[in-house]
Amino acid sequence: LHAMTRIIPVFVNSAKVELPAESTALDAIRLWNADAALEVVSGVRIVLDDRGLPIDSGTVIHGGSIYRLVPARAAGDPASEPAE
Repeated sequence: LHAMTRIIPVFVNSAKVELPAESTALDAIRLWNADAALEVVSGVRIVLDDRGLPIDSGTVIHGGSIYRLVPARAAGDPASEPAE
């Protein structure tokens, strides 16, 4: 007998996506928007969790995970800090 794959719902920028339980945040982002996933991989955007904290895109999802994508500069990139 083949084990059934458990499908987990998660949210990426408010959009619900469903994918297998062993998937990563990047997999969820890729399913939501392939171009956005490329921006995460290239460092243009970063992934925030439901608390607004940056997470590794390789983090394994769990039911109800909420991910937001923001420009890397918005998350404290030194280039976004005012010059002194």
